[in-house]
Amino acid sequence: DSTRLILHAKAQDTILSLAANAGSVEDLELEDVMKVGYRDIRCVESGGPEPGVGCAGRGVITSINFLEENGAYEDIDYVSYDVLGDVVCGGFAMPIRENKAQEIYIVMSGEMMAMYA
Repeated sequence: DSTRLILHAKAQDTILSLAANAGSVEDLELEDVMKVGYRDIRCVESGGPEPGVGCAGRGVITSINFLEENGAYEDIDYVSYDVLGDVVCGGFAMPIRENKAQEIYIVMSGEMMAMYA
């Protein structure tokens, strides 16, 4: 959902939903999951299970691994991850934990639920 404005479109398909339809993440190509939007910003949505079912962090781990294995990080200057702050399954913290981030910015909203992150 964080890519809608950049893409000037409805939500794009997620890596996990495309992988489910294709059979596995190994059956996907980078072009299947990456869309180019405003000012040539490359966008990918990881996706996750239905709320309350499974580990949403697993989608982050699967997506980042897929992007690395398929060369998505080559020839780019910046990467921005829009992830939840909770670490129920640990996946949301992967960009931090595995030194994939040089700088980290924490953004919270005025909603009370953000305080639980």
